[in-house]
Amino acid sequence: MKIVIIGAGISGCTAYLLLKKHLPSQPLEVGQDSHSITIYEAHDTNKDTTPSDRRGGSTHSSTLVVGGGLGIGPNGLNVIQRLDETLLHNIVRGGYAVSTSNLKTKNGTLLMQMSATEDAAPGRPAMHMVGSSRHSLWRCIQQRVPDRDIVTTRVSKVVANRHGRNEVHFADGSDSVEADLVIGADGVKGIVKRAIFPGEEEDPYPPQYEGLVGIGGFVSTDGIQDHIQPGSMNFILGGNGFFGYFFSESAPSAPERDSPYHISPPGNTLTWWSTYSASECPDPTTLDIADVARQLQTRHAQWKDPVIQRILGSCQVQDVYPTWTSPALPTWERDGVVLVGDAAHALPPTSGQGSSQALEDVEAFALLLSHFLREQKPANEAGSVKHVISMAARKYMELRRPRVEEILADARKRQNKKRDMTVVEEVVMYCAMWIIGCFPGFASGPLKKLFSFNMAEEVERALGQ
Repeated sequence: MKIVIIGAGISGCTAYLLLKKHLPSQPLEVGQDSHSITIYEAHDTNKDTTPSDRRGGSTHSSTLVVGGGLGIGPNGLNVIQRLDETLLHNIVRGGYAVSTSNLKTKNGTLLMQMSATEDAAPGRPAMHMVGSSRHSLWRCIQQRVPDRDIVTTRVSKVVANRHGRNEVHFADGSDSVEADLVIGADGVKGIVKRAIFPGEEEDPYPPQYEGLVGIGGFVSTDGIQDHIQPGSMNFILGGNGFFGYFFSESAPSAPERDSPYHISPPGNTLTWWSTYSASECPDPTTLDIADVARQLQTRHAQWKDPVIQRILGSCQVQDVYPTWTSPALPTWERDGVVLVGDAAHALPPTSGQGSSQALEDVEAFALLLSHFLREQKPANEAGSVKHVISMAARKYMELRRPRVEEILADARKRQNKKRDMTVVEEVVMYCAMWIIGCFPGFASGPLKKLFSFNMAEEVERALGQ
């Protein structure tokens, strides 16, 4: 089978690794070559290139060039662990294990503390969330993909063919390539989606700007380390925006710094981000970064949290990240073209599950495709490659959509707390959160349920039915 993946970000590179791990070595059809997988990526993917080195090019919030912070839930980390235990340790070593999520007022008063740890399964310890830079997570995964299998070129169009191989066309005019399976891992503004909804001059399901913009970066912890609880991710809510921060890494000398089961002494770097309302989406080509920095200072000037004030005094604003989501697509697949991650369902950052859900997507599809390939017999006409891909893709969508839609609905509710509100609305929000925080089990329950989800077990259960 010939497979093409569009996009060398987190979901695209993980899809490559999972397919290499799980696909049967024996081709489905007699005379067919063994499986080949090629990733096409529009941006430079040199492993030693930093986010700042890439900043001159065209980009958007879902690409691999974004260097901001993110959280990887235990559900996502377990996908990595099942893929490669060493890769899991590398990812954790590049970030910081988090056991608690603290929600605070803008004055620094704790309203609610939730566990950021999955429920322990019988026979093994509970896994924590990991806070990381997006670049560090991507780099750890991308290092496992051979350079020869990533081609740096921009894809201009994908054509889905019902009875033959799909076509991939390139912006530079070079010869198109054919593939049995095309995986769209090209983000919320990707072009693979157009192959699933052909015949339209305009995108029938364009990305939606959510009216929120994020900025963030990394600062030294000098002078503020004692104000931050080790193993915590902190969310500060106010009436005119939102602020968050967590330790970026463990201390280099920490013996368990590569373990997702231990909270290590923190290192000397802090990840921070601020989210605020903006009725119009910022245009990166005309944006005045100095003005954005001044607005950041003004927005949080009266917030009393000492960590925020220290960050405001030393941070440098380099980028802004508008929040984009995708409308609910009627399907994620068509004739051997399949969408994963943000290309299928871009989630708001409020969900804290963007990367984890992308990892669940690619594990589910890889396991399902592997299963149906093994089940089909080459002599049976119904066992053609195209038919097998279609069966796997439909089962993948049936399995994944309800979970993603539930996470999206919950994230949109919480996202509203980041928008501008009146003083009365702010007080009501604080009171409601404080009351919920009085019942830790009730507050942490939904998060633990989310984190304890096992995608591999769900696939096995679905196939057993």
